[in-house]
Amino acid sequence: MSRLGRRICSPSFLPPAFSSHKILTSRLSTVVTPSLSGKHLEILGQRFPTDEYTNITSAIISKTPLQLHLQPSHPLSTLRGLIESAYPTFTHVSSISPLVSPFKNFDELSFPADHPGRAVTDSYYANKDMMLRTHTSAHEVEMFRRGETKWLLTADVYRRDEIDSSHYPVFHQVEGARIFNADASGLREVIEDNERLSNVLAQANIVIEDVPHISPSNPVQFNHDPLFSEQLAKNLKLNLNNLLLKVFGEAAGISKEQPLRVRWIEAYFPFTSPSFEVEVFFQGKWLEILGSGVIRQATLDTAGVSNKIGWAFGLGLERIAMVLFSIPDIRLFWSTDRRFLSQFEQGKISTFQPYSRYPSCFKDVSFWVPKDSSLHENDFCDVVRDTAGDLVEDVKKIDQFVHPKSNRTSLCYRINYRSMDRSLSNDEINEVQSRVNSRLTSQFGVEIR
Repeated sequence: MSRLGRRICSPSFLPPAFSSHKILTSRLSTVVTPSLSGKHLEILGQRFPTDEYTNITSAIISKTPLQLHLQPSHPLSTLRGLIESAYPTFTHVSSISPLVSPFKNFDELSFPADHPGRAVTDSYYANKDMMLRTHTSAHEVEMFRRGETKWLLTADVYRRDEIDSSHYPVFHQVEGARIFNADASGLREVIEDNERLSNVLAQANIVIEDVPHISPSNPVQFNHDPLFSEQLAKNLKLNLNNLLLKVFGEAAGISKEQPLRVRWIEAYFPFTSPSFEVEVFFQGKWLEILGSGVIRQATLDTAGVSNKIGWAFGLGLERIAMVLFSIPDIRLFWSTDRRFLSQFEQGKISTFQPYSRYPSCFKDVSFWVPKDSSLHENDFCDVVRDTAGDLVEDVKKIDQFVHPKSNRTSLCYRINYRSMDRSLSNDEINEVQSRVNSRLTSQFGVEIR
């Protein structure tokens, strides 16, 4: 596909490298850890009755009160502050419960009923009526209902995912939005702001590769004025180009001879049209930074602001912080080791200095899968995470075959144990691996080979 081709993205503004999901079935998961297998589970002081949707593990529940983006001197807190400084007149919200209804997470934003993000293999459910948000966009309608017209919201979000150095089931997003009156006065305000921002960027060391603000493949909504939508998309891009200068300018060491290079790409999201992604050329390669677009009018109608029109964007903090601070493993953000935390100061971007590289300990687990099993790869990863925590660096499926006579399916996964803070003994990992095997057997009825 051409770089200017229309990119189809997952259920949030995050770029694919952080948010890619396979098209999954909506079958119900059976991952309920022993500690959560009763009739209720407790999250942030609230009790929820469990049902066939319940799949939140104790490891995930333990993360819900931590809010790394609010911890002083933490890299995610510094990045949040840097982004907020680019929007001094916006309302800044950074502490809001991750518990939302599926309706709020999906339906208020016009997600189709069969969207894969709704599947229990993709998302964490307390029960069929309550879940952990999968994106900060879940609060768009809520913010607009409050009467907010320009705001930033930073929060933790949750998705079931694979295990490797760049994926974690909890990460942090910043959502930004601005709405205008959908009349002549609003259009004048947008055009005037475009002129102001264009003048600012004309003086900056930035080179922008743009795409049309609206096009047949990235259309204006049927109930929007094409001129207004075009100017609004331009306003969105100008605002975000200014944000990218703020975030990457100093770190990239830009100058007139070496300006910041930015390029825009058409995209698709369920809740915006036209929609865009933006990339920055940093440290010799193009990095996907964020997704954005003109807000679906249905979302604004649901929020009770039908007389408004606006734009929104969303970005992942970990993705950018890993690049800016040279942090090689996403697990490090959750470290409480002083050798990690003492390297950072609030408001200052500094390069992470690895304090040690401990050896890996590989363990394979091979098993027969029961016929008609609902075991999904994300179920396996959640069992490993809930049992071994952050001792696991990555998990890879290394073998799968079907026995020609019995027609039974065999899977083999390789688990790479490596602590970020200490050496692991083989005896210690054997004990952890034994618990992983026991969990697989008791929860999914697999037969360990």
